[in-house]
Amino acid sequence: MLEKIREKEMEFVLPTYARVDLAFESGSGAKLLSVDGEEFIDFSSGIGVASLGHGSSIIKDTICLQASKLLHTSNLYHIPPQSECAKKIVELSGYSMKCFFANSGAEANEGAIKIARKYGEVEGRAKRYKVITLENSFHGRTISTLKATAQSSMHNYFGPFPDGFVYAKDIDEIEELLDDHTVAVMIELVQGEGGVQPLDRAQVKALELLLKSKDILLIIDEVQTGVYRTGEFLASQLYDITPDIVTLAKGLGGGVPIGVVMTSKSSVLGHGDHGSTFGGNYLSSSVAIAVLDELERYKQSGLLDEISIYFEQKVHNMYQKHSDLFVEHLGFGLMRGVRVRDAKTLSDIIANAIKYRVLVLKAGRNTLRFLPPLTITKEEIDEGFKRLESALSAL
Repeated sequence: MLEKIREKEMEFVLPTYARVDLAFESGSGAKLLSVDGEEFIDFSSGIGVASLGHGSSIIKDTICLQASKLLHTSNLYHIPPQSECAKKIVELSGYSMKCFFANSGAEANEGAIKIARKYGEVEGRAKRYKVITLENSFHGRTISTLKATAQSSMHNYFGPFPDGFVYAKDIDEIEELLDDHTVAVMIELVQGEGGVQPLDRAQVKALELLLKSKDILLIIDEVQTGVYRTGEFLASQLYDITPDIVTLAKGLGGGVPIGVVMTSKSSVLGHGDHGSTFGGNYLSSSVAIAVLDELERYKQSGLLDEISIYFEQKVHNMYQKHSDLFVEHLGFGLMRGVRVRDAKTLSDIIANAIKYRVLVLKAGRNTLRFLPPLTITKEEIDEGFKRLESALSAL
């Protein structure tokens, strides 16, 4: 069956992905069943998307109920579950903000950039348009968000790009780069694609205070860190900061595409300034409400914290046992990374893990990344690390 899938893909699908030679047909919790009948433990959750795991009855029932009534009308009309979803997000964040709904993290970050750019247009002052981002960042693959991403290797072939993006090598350098044309600083509190690299809390807090004193917006890209991935609803809450703009996506829909940009600068965008045909429609916003309700209960019960600690201990044990392979263990909640001694060893670990039927991810040049479903069980964690131990021992 896999051979037929592969042949059809080669004939009809653009080759933009270096896919692992696997395909799945069903899943339950943190387990996936391949088209060839093999069961895998999923420590990746579709790159942090399947927050409630695979085959969630909550998501299934919500989709079926909503599909039986109404899927889409467009944003030409009021969408009751969209405003309810926005209310839920704002309340969970604790911030005084309003939301715009899109379909992905890249679109949410596009919205954040547009809000910032319009905020920088004030009569009688120099136009402020520059957005500072950090090296090793990742903000998306549209033309603007690709340019906002500071990895130069991703800029090949796709220029000319929009002007006004400036890159700092670290937080300390940001202050040196601020000028009269700077309107915003856009950062991930834990750089996901950049190697699961958490930023220093004291430095982030100092940056927040500096930017507020200069009326420069702080944009926090929480596409990967948000929706309880790092333990709290937002990583911003862990860092005790109040951003001006926050973006979300990935785990918010549990597998249904949705993105959100939320901001305290709620008067900046007006009618016609931004829009989306599909964003926040009946299907995506209804599912997001169900996901948020379930994760809020899960967090309040103490189970999320318990599972996060359990998973972290398993990663730490693996790290200590294989000190010949690993050099550092880092991350928050259920967003974990382990630095591998070199890129070749990391590739071998990921390939071997697949042989032993456990899915893990790469981040940056040499980081083994874990983004399991937030509702993963201890039994699934035990089985996954048992298989990963076999994969490491077989290197």
